[in-house]
Amino acid sequence: MEKKHDKIRNDYRQKPLTKKEVDPDPLKQFADWMDRAINSGIKEPTAMALSTVGKNLQPSTRMVLLKEIREGGFIFYTNYESRKGHQISENHYGSLLFFWPELERQIRIEGRIEKTSQEISEEYYLTRSAKRRIGAWASPQSQEIPDRKFLEDKQAEFELKFSGNPIQKPENWGGYLLIPYIIEFWQGRPNRLHDRIEYYMDDNDWKIRRLAP
Repeated sequence: MEKKHDKIRNDYRQKPLTKKEVDPDPLKQFADWMDRAINSGIKEPTAMALSTVGKNLQPSTRMVLLKEIREGGFIFYTNYESRKGHQISENHYGSLLFFWPELERQIRIEGRIEKTSQEISEEYYLTRSAKRRIGAWASPQSQEIPDRKFLEDKQAEFELKFSGNPIQKPENWGGYLLIPYIIEFWQGRPNRLHDRIEYYMDDNDWKIRRLAP
């Protein structure tokens, strides 16, 4: 049976977003919107949908957390042997999407993905709690496992192994940096006439244009 979803849509009430109002630097504009999202008190403001495509050209999307903006890009951390890790090794391009419905905003980012330096990965790894550091050892991410007890046993095994010893970063765990060449800021507006301001890299410089909704 066909379902009508238009009835559940909300009408947006945000103020206009114009090319004159945004910062010439998209990373500064991003930082401003992220600060507003964090300060608004919404849940998981740093959550982003990461899309990657492997050699089979089948896209895959999952939610990850933005940890830092650094070296001109967006950093997240994962197991290098996970599905996304394998896809990134096969195809170094990906996209990110932030969606904050409470603020009627979203940000879409496209770019090239590369590993961060070991120093950056180790620096972040040491900020994690002991339980989470051990979790990076215990979970064979994206691999089939028999049951949850398998993970709990692995966690206990590594807790015993590292008892009283420094918990070093696994070699197969670390950071990725997405270096953007497109960043689009979307602002919900009434009657589907949404504002879309896109930054795009042209001749090693950021240009700005408005897109139709």
